[in-house]
Amino acid sequence: MARLKNKARLFELVYFRIYDVGRAVDLDTVGMGAFGGESRGALKSAPFFRDTPESLSLPQPLVMPLEPAESAAFGVFRSEAKVYGDGAITVCLRGRFRSTLEDLERAASGPILRDALGERTLSEGADSRFFGVLERISGSILDAASNPGKDCETYAAFCLLECPESPEAFLAENRRSVATLLMGADAGEDLHEQKIAETLAQPFSFTTADLAIFDLDRCLIIDPREGYEDILLMIEHANYRLLELRVLDRLLDKRLDVAERDLSSFTRRGRAPGGSVRKKFARIQSLRFVTLFVLENLENSSKIIGDYYLGQIYGRLCSLFNTEGWSRSVERRLDVLTSIYEMVKTDNAERRTLVLEIVFIAVCIILPLLQIWQALL
Repeated sequence: MARLKNKARLFELVYFRIYDVGRAVDLDTVGMGAFGGESRGALKSAPFFRDTPESLSLPQPLVMPLEPAESAAFGVFRSEAKVYGDGAITVCLRGRFRSTLEDLERAASGPILRDALGERTLSEGADSRFFGVLERISGSILDAASNPGKDCETYAAFCLLECPESPEAFLAENRRSVATLLMGADAGEDLHEQKIAETLAQPFSFTTADLAIFDLDRCLIIDPREGYEDILLMIEHANYRLLELRVLDRLLDKRLDVAERDLSSFTRRGRAPGGSVRKKFARIQSLRFVTLFVLENLENSSKIIGDYYLGQIYGRLCSLFNTEGWSRSVERRLDVLTSIYEMVKTDNAERRTLVLEIVFIAVCIILPLLQIWQALL
């Protein structure tokens, strides 16, 4: 076993970078126009295996093959983009090479790709391909993001394809190196045993020949039979859910800043802030509906619920990403935002009522008295 510890083995590195581009993408329009005279690509179906129920379904993206990326040390990386109707684009780079565990860190984070601009990292290579795809489909995006490329999530899957020993034996022999890789820690850092145990605490296996361990930005999949495509889909979907929740949270945070200024202005001046309160309240209500629809779609788009293998993996990823916490944050901010404008709207209505009451008193009481006084004169 010790003889194999530092031996180079065959790995596949699957690198995801998922971008938010707007509220939605018209996939039919993309299919007709984005490729020019080329093929329109295909809607990719999910290859589910193991004990996954037949009722499970994921959004089907439009798949665009992209130019491969070359690496002097790690060979050629295949690349493709997946365009989702919900307003997201995934750029995926996949490369196979022989490497030790210690050298995998350089493949994931160092400048390894080579093009006309020189050496680039995987994230830089994914970004350049994303903007190329974005330019081709920009006319099909609804409510496009103001700063495309800023909001994205990244995940790297290291897939071990050569494992003559059992996955458990490999993990036991290389636990410190695996934990260092998954955490993205420096190779020379002396990790505490507690941190190593925490990182490797929840491995998943379906057969005696496979094993998967997940961390916040990376995972290790051991499967010489290469039956991990469905796991990669779970990884992508969980990252997309996190991305959409983060984007919503940031949007609501900006709206709360505006609401705070409006409320401060209203309190100081005793009148409605700039712009009609009714119009602002209507916009908030519209935002509320959009947010609720997005939250509902994120919950229902896959129905990844249940005590089956992919459901357990998806639950583990959502736990790592704290998607429930993000969902609660979005809902809480939305409630606060709605309450602020409801209070301002109510206060405005009360002020208008008070003004009408004063006018009514003037018309019904003061005006007749004036008329009587004029008659006496």
